[in-house]
Amino acid sequence: MADFLIRRADLRDVVWTDAAPGALAPGAARLKVDAFALTANNVTYASFGEAMGYWNFFPAADASFGRVPVWGFATVTASNADGVAVGARVYGYLPISESFDVVPQRVGADSFIDGAACRQGLAPIYNTYIFTAADPGYDPRFEAEQMLFRPLFTTGFMIDDCLMEAGEPVPETVVISSASSKTALALAHCLKQRGQVEAVALTSPGNKAYVESLGLYARVCTYDEADRLHARGLTAYVDFLGRPTLTADVHNALRDRLVRSLVIGVTDWEGNRTPVALPDPQPEFFFVPTYAAGRAKALGPEVLNARLGTALSSFYKSATAYLTPERASGKAAIEAAWLDTVDAKIAPSRGLVLGF
Repeated sequence: MADFLIRRADLRDVVWTDAAPGALAPGAARLKVDAFALTANNVTYASFGEAMGYWNFFPAADASFGRVPVWGFATVTASNADGVAVGARVYGYLPISESFDVVPQRVGADSFIDGAACRQGLAPIYNTYIFTAADPGYDPRFEAEQMLFRPLFTTGFMIDDCLMEAGEPVPETVVISSASSKTALALAHCLKQRGQVEAVALTSPGNKAYVESLGLYARVCTYDEADRLHARGLTAYVDFLGRPTLTADVHNALRDRLVRSLVIGVTDWEGNRTPVALPDPQPEFFFVPTYAAGRAKALGPEVLNARLGTALSSFYKSATAYLTPERASGKAAIEAAWLDTVDAKIAPSRGLVLGF
């Protein structure tokens, strides 16, 4: 069994290990990784691996290394778990490994939770494996889009809900950094569906033409224009880049018009993150599992899941215009894709779907 390991202290230091899988434990199931997406979001998982516990999902024997989580499909190849049949296919959180073992709990017709000891106390959204045969959000025509976008769209959907449905005051403009990232595109898509709010993109000069071509944003600005930014009415800032100096430029430019400032991720993971003094409102860290749990309690999980499922199905059809999935397989391809993603060499119009 091949495992792709990343040194926690140096995301460019990677190694492959091979070991024969041991006997399957009672109550466990073994999953073969079929395919997975690799995006900048996975680099965020690694860069926040210590602080947010992402390395704990799939620990490595050598604690100085880790297995970064990815989203994709896997097939059950052996099972000692009731209700989890050999041949069943699931969607969920995977390691970059040929196979891995789970301890299914709360097994239902549509999903199960991995109850492995290393995953106790971690967000349930990451521990859930959904059977494709019973998943209302699964469409075999859009498998690539599901791997590339489903978790990221969920984040964008929840941000949209937070700003436009559950928060006060409701902004008329939303400024989005790292506007070419997949989660930013999902958010911009959700905002555009509403019609009454403008999304303003902040991006690098190299990505400006691509972002403009999408038709998702009312305006597209480069980062060096942020200190001269203007916006219509009450404005929210959604930060995917994680560069404090840019946040300061946005806050200082918008001043009294800025009513919300959300920090989502850090696509600029190697940048200087030294805090900078900011005028109010102070940035809020937006953690999807916590927010989603609160909304499920307020609305009811069935209502929230129905809204998300409807939005997701619509988005998959649109997503084909935002990027082109690119499939590759094998150790060399996976390693090269990881290093290129770490070094931000993957154009936003490309969607990497990998396998063994």
